[in-house]
Amino acid sequence: MLRVKAGDVDRMGLLFERYHRPLFGFLYHMLGRADTSEDLVQNVFYRMLKYRHTFTGEGEFRTWMYHLARNVLADHIKKNRHARHHADVDEVAEHLPGGATADAGLERAQEIAALHQALARLSPEHREVLVLSRFQEMKYGEIAQVLGTTEGAVKVRVHRAMNELKTTYLRIEN
Repeated sequence: MLRVKAGDVDRMGLLFERYHRPLFGFLYHMLGRADTSEDLVQNVFYRMLKYRHTFTGEGEFRTWMYHLARNVLADHIKKNRHARHHADVDEVAEHLPGGATADAGLERAQEIAALHQALARLSPEHREVLVLSRFQEMKYGEIAQVLGTTEGAVKVRVHRAMNELKTTYLRIEN
């Protein structure tokens, strides 16, 4: 990113190749819609290019990138406050491994759909810490930098979010 900042914008292609999937995963788990998530990934990379002068190189690039992604997501949510979207079971099913039997695949798709439904019902703050910690595999210290809080506060949020997710998931399953 420092090279991009210095004017070598061709390096954005390398950053896109490296970080497109993790960003998509973060946005998809936050929104539950693949098409919208893909659009928002493009917006994040556009903002990286537009605001490259703000990257100092002192912190981790990933932290800066996720900070931009959170801003893009917040802008999208504000703009589309009244339109609520949920993951479609068919959309989830297409990501299943091909070797499973039909019944096992269907059962797995239902479990994944219930998990996405439970995740969608969490508060945005709880969903965000779970997506960053569990799906993006960020360390608590990194999450604390992204969220502008302490590592201890992140641990508490993750613990509370996991409890809320478990309760919500079990309600949906029953």
